[in-house]
Amino acid sequence: MKLTAKVPNSAVTPKSSIDRRQFLKRAGITTGGLAAVSMLGGGMIKRVEASSAKGTGPVDTKRTICSHCSVGCGVYAQVRNDVWVGHEPAFDHPISRGGHCAKGASLIHHTHSEKRVKYPMKLEGGKWKKLSWDEAINQVGDLMLKIRQESGPDSIFFMGSAKFSNEGCYLYRKFAAMWGTNNIDHSARICHSTTVAGVANTWGYGAMTNSYNDMHNCKSMIFIGSNPAEAHPVSLQHILIGKERGAKIVVVDPRFTRTAAHAHEYVHIRPGTDIPFIYGLLWHIFANNWQDDDFIRRRVWAMDDIQAEVQNYPPAEVENITGVPEKQMYEVAKMLADNRPGTIVWCMGGTQHTVGNANTRAYCILQLALGNMGMSGGGANIFRGHDNVQGATDLGLLFDNLPGYYGLSDGAWKHWSRVWELDYDWVANRFDQGTYLGKKPINAAGIPCSRWHDGVMEDPAKLGQKDNIRLAFYWGQSVNTETRGREVRKALEKMDAVVVVDPYPTIASVLADRKDNVFILPACSQFETYGSVTASNRSIQWRDRVVNPVFESKPDHEIMYLLAKKLGFADQLCKNIKVNGTEPLVEDITREWNRGMWTIGMTGQSPERLKVHQQNWNTFSFEDLAAPGGPAKGDTYGLPWPCWGTPELNHPGTHILYDTSKNIMKGGGNFRARFGVEYEGENLLADDPGSLGNELGGGHPEFTADMLKQLGWWSDLTPAEQQAAEGRNWKTDLSGGIQRVAMMHGCIPYGNARARCKVWTFPDPVPVHREPLYTVRRDLVKKYPNIDDRQVHRLPTLYKSIQDKVIAEDLDKKFPLIVTTGRLVEYEGGGEETRSNPWLAELQQIMFVEMNPADAASRGINEGDKVTLHSPEGAVIHIQALVTERVPAGECFMPYHFAGIFEGESLVPRYPEGTVPYIQGESANTAMTYGYDPVTQMQETKVSICQINRA
Repeated sequence: MKLTAKVPNSAVTPKSSIDRRQFLKRAGITTGGLAAVSMLGGGMIKRVEASSAKGTGPVDTKRTICSHCSVGCGVYAQVRNDVWVGHEPAFDHPISRGGHCAKGASLIHHTHSEKRVKYPMKLEGGKWKKLSWDEAINQVGDLMLKIRQESGPDSIFFMGSAKFSNEGCYLYRKFAAMWGTNNIDHSARICHSTTVAGVANTWGYGAMTNSYNDMHNCKSMIFIGSNPAEAHPVSLQHILIGKERGAKIVVVDPRFTRTAAHAHEYVHIRPGTDIPFIYGLLWHIFANNWQDDDFIRRRVWAMDDIQAEVQNYPPAEVENITGVPEKQMYEVAKMLADNRPGTIVWCMGGTQHTVGNANTRAYCILQLALGNMGMSGGGANIFRGHDNVQGATDLGLLFDNLPGYYGLSDGAWKHWSRVWELDYDWVANRFDQGTYLGKKPINAAGIPCSRWHDGVMEDPAKLGQKDNIRLAFYWGQSVNTETRGREVRKALEKMDAVVVVDPYPTIASVLADRKDNVFILPACSQFETYGSVTASNRSIQWRDRVVNPVFESKPDHEIMYLLAKKLGFADQLCKNIKVNGTEPLVEDITREWNRGMWTIGMTGQSPERLKVHQQNWNTFSFEDLAAPGGPAKGDTYGLPWPCWGTPELNHPGTHILYDTSKNIMKGGGNFRARFGVEYEGENLLADDPGSLGNELGGGHPEFTADMLKQLGWWSDLTPAEQQAAEGRNWKTDLSGGIQRVAMMHGCIPYGNARARCKVWTFPDPVPVHREPLYTVRRDLVKKYPNIDDRQVHRLPTLYKSIQDKVIAEDLDKKFPLIVTTGRLVEYEGGGEETRSNPWLAELQQIMFVEMNPADAASRGINEGDKVTLHSPEGAVIHIQALVTERVPAGECFMPYHFAGIFEGESLVPRYPEGTVPYIQGESANTAMTYGYDPVTQMQETKVSICQINRA
């Protein structure tokens, strides 16, 4: 969509408002540039060329991957004299097959954008001062060491990025470990952390089970809180192929989206009511015996608990909570039951809730009830956001995990100390000693990126660490992606220093009202370095370096090395990684994470194997990602994890998780036995042989050295493997011998168990509806209250007290509109990079709120009017009204990509010269309110309340 201002917009964009004609003039967008953008409407995507593509010399073609979402589209970049002069979508790429969206078509701009940070700089006395790299590293390092001496290592927060390569993610997590803190996180915390928790605790792994390509084989697809037409545009080609082949499409969303326009059935639900909706479907499924009893008997545990809970959600109650009438609920349930196998797709519309972990478990349970798991055309296709959100999560760029989801126990730390060939005691002594809230800092989950500002502002006596956060890195992620914008601003002002590491000077550089100690370090874009990234379907793709770093920027991993050298642990950080000058060798970083990631099978993808896949895109099938011939014959594209064992074992990767129709050495699997073998006397192991060829013939626990001995398989290990495996299990045996022998006998190393519908360690073992903290339905709060306030990891966290306050202060009456947020096709994340791209900025120039004509009329608001949106927590943002029936009366929607204006104040004067994005606007998250998932600390951005007035 595009809004056009009807009147001068000075109140909305102070000192910087421009109409379309002025915008084009100031941005310097040429006719050629506009033509490049307009190509998207013509059906066939054409080659993009830089306006400066003149000169002589040979053109070299580089293979790279789009950096804007998790589909992982292939790109051919043409380079002359180290200048990116043109690019084409890769028509032979096995996932994208020539697909591009607006963001992909504009990639070429990033390597020569005039808005880039060109050199290190520091804010001093309210002025930006240029620094050399040596000065910047020394000054930042000295501040870090001073804070460490005074307040301990936990007083530094490391916000990382899903824009890193896998190798960058891994090295950053290792860097934080060498520094001595678990206060490190990235954007998955605020997009899919509840997915990882919910899905991993249902069937074993917290990842997409099938692939975009496999959606060709679906008989039905249900999208809930997912709008791929805008968020993952190229995925739509796979979805529409499935539709053309007969798949029925259901879209469940509070808003009629572009994806809903393709649906056979659109279902509107009130925001925050996913669980009653899923239970409403299950009510009809169970009432009509549409469930797959055989699948449930063999492979599922505790479905009877779900059946009992579902009885609390009969059709009338579901309609009361969700707004969906019984007839539509029945029709959707029957459509899913009659068209199997079917897949479920969810995104942040389902995850970003205080009940996010329960939502994702409910989605999984629906698939288990229908028997849609472990098969082509079924599964949970969980579309991730940025290009490497999956990889960043896999590689432990998290406050509660080490790489490979190893957790933070002593055993996990000892495993990775062995991988790093470092003494465990040295690693442990890097952390604060003693205990806080009953845990040693090395074993305690840190502070999440959704709440780093609470780590700055909270009373230290209530924190699970020695002192407040005093300095934070914002490395590839900005702060307008977080809710409670006023608190974020105060925290930025309170800290000793702010360090932004990014190609662009994100809003973290300018939001605070401070005059000193803001550092900006210019990281290069991902096209100026190389390495691997993991697409949403778990395929790992290698990127070429398109051009060398521009201006004075440096690759992420080189900046990390320079900081580590200043801080005194560079030798430990890169003990087994070759360093060329000051740049660690990327391939050695890959080999190191290969050496330790046994839990999820990120061990078989050597750099050499990944490069073979990259150079032979055309040999992989668009239907199932398999290579029927060529150098990678037998492999699945990108060796999607688990790719078991060592690279020499030549496992093909796993296209579809939990698929028992295949041998493990052909990508087969079954549900994981990560929850033990029994619970309260009930068997948790599968009554099913599991993957094809399993010699044990049924359910079995995880493999250990002792289990191999008991089975008489110990002698199948080589003497060297026996020595390495003694006393270890499939996750900690660095030789890979235990995995190799288990697979030799057709067994999955992680065991063969049932998926579980009940998670006894979570606040709600079985998902139940809980009203959002900020709700307009006070009549439902008494029946479906949220949980009691509690300490979550290091931070006190509020739940019921906020609900009580809403009612006591009549906030539901003063702020009667439900507000939700989402994504636009033109922009990504916090938007600093894409709003600094003239091709994209021209397409979407104004921050807006969608509101229903009835709500607009009752407030005297017309299309295009300037309005103020008021939060119940006090924030007021100045935006523009888009009056539309896409949202029903009583609800409204905002995109979350904007920044540069804060409660009506322009921040443009605070940016370093020449770096102001073409488009500024209020951040939706300035007005989004408190609320966090109790398992993951996912923020609540998909349901709150507000009031809108004409400005």
